[in-house]
Amino acid sequence: MNRAGAAVMLVFALAVAAPALAQTQAMRIRGQIERLDGQTLAIKPRGGGETLVVKLADNFTVTGVIPLAMTDIAPGKFVGAASRPQPDGSLRAIEVLVFPDAMRGSGEGHYPWDLTPDSMMTNANVAEVESISGGRSMLLRYKGGEKRVVVPEGAPIVTFVPADRTALVTGAHVLVGAQRQADGTLTAPRVTVGLNGLMPPM
Repeated sequence: MNRAGAAVMLVFALAVAAPALAQTQAMRIRGQIERLDGQTLAIKPRGGGETLVVKLADNFTVTGVIPLAMTDIAPGKFVGAASRPQPDGSLRAIEVLVFPDAMRGSGEGHYPWDLTPDSMMTNANVAEVESISGGRSMLLRYKGGEKRVVVPEGAPIVTFVPADRTALVTGAHVLVGAQRQADGTLTAPRVTVGLNGLMPPM
């Protein structure tokens, strides 16, 4: 794996591997950059509240997020779909992340997610895709199970690309997997940032 691929792999380990987070003091911070001063990143949370200050590792990495089209969801791709259960038992996608091939298998499974109170995350291989009225239906298969997820027209579809600290400009939207230390400070080894004004939908 090349250096860029390795950096992308690293960001997913904390930003998207939900089961491990429940056993730590980790937290996901979603918001906009107020400033980056050396290794200190100030973030205004998406949902409002006080600015959060995160101390970044000396060798912190940056991963970019860019948009894709509905047609980029195809059989054989490995995706992460955040979804909400519907009254009929189906799953309706809030967003879909199409992983780079180097990240195939990352966080595989179906588990709770913190995007909304009842959201779930399904990281799995796309077994089937069919066009339906108002969007597409995906059959996602992972070790031990499968889920069918409806992707409505207009749902954000994105992927990861390599980036660097020059993308961490004031106003940029970020997702940071941070660790709260015993003294209350927040630290993080990496930052996921939407490029060209994109808000990471994960």
